[in-house]
Amino acid sequence: MKNPKSDSGGKSRSGNNGGQSNRPLTPRYFPRPALWRQLGWLLLIVPLLGCSEVFRWTDEGGNPHFTDRPTAGAEKLPLREPSPPTANTATGAGWVRVKKVYDGDTIILENGERVRLLGLNTPEIAGSYRDEEPGGPQARDWLSGKIAGLRVRLETDAESKDRYGRTLAHVFTADGTHINLALVKAGLATTDVFPPNLKYVDAMAAAEREAERNRAGIWGMRDYQPKPVERLNRSDAVGWQRLVGTVTALSDGRNYAGLRFGERLEVRIPKQNLRLFPALSSYLGQKLEARGWLSRQARKPALWVRHPSALLKR
Repeated sequence: MKNPKSDSGGKSRSGNNGGQSNRPLTPRYFPRPALWRQLGWLLLIVPLLGCSEVFRWTDEGGNPHFTDRPTAGAEKLPLREPSPPTANTATGAGWVRVKKVYDGDTIILENGERVRLLGLNTPEIAGSYRDEEPGGPQARDWLSGKIAGLRVRLETDAESKDRYGRTLAHVFTADGTHINLALVKAGLATTDVFPPNLKYVDAMAAAEREAERNRAGIWGMRDYQPKPVERLNRSDAVGWQRLVGTVTALSDGRNYAGLRFGERLEVRIPKQNLRLFPALSSYLGQKLEARGWLSRQARKPALWVRHPSALLKR
């Protein structure tokens, strides 16, 4: 962000000098404690006024004076650059520094706060209770190269926290790059929409389609190619999947409405999200690709979908 310029063409005097820019800054004498308090404020606000240098000189009476112009015998003082405002992650306002990139979709801030990037999911990296997934290290390394150690701006959505206490946010760099969108466009992440967090959904979906067309990142990997529903076995019912089949029937559960793909798969849509979808009857007889996580808890493999962007006509 550029520093605002003063109306006086960069004058940095504390007090009124009548708008004259070629006179030294000569504030009245202050007792020493007040003088140094004034100097501290001066060094802070001078950059905001457009001045690049401040000099201190002492008159014959031993009184210190300050000026923005070089003067014989004057000492050049170091300026304090104004810092970006700190973030209030409850509102998504301000700037924060990234201490560490944990994986492709989670970062840790200087204050220890964890931030989960909204609207996307990246493959897992190896951990104590999970195996590494193809593309996981690449997403983490890409994200680390973009923002590790840097200040970023956080923008939250309808929900500022997830059930694990992590801040949910879109992340922007100083040059305006939308990191969430860039991850998806590079093919390092898939879209993952959880209503009511719907900011940038259309842009993210378009970026995903572009990455898929270009076979970028995970879209060119064998592990992430679509799989016919007919080949789905219960032993396969784990992890994120791309499953293709024809909708043969509708179903109705207590908390969800379902699309049945024969006897092999049921796509489940939470009832509170149905308003985002067209009439489910419009899917009957359609060949669809469903994207999401398979659940083993149902009698047959079930895939939960919360947004129509996860159902693609094929």
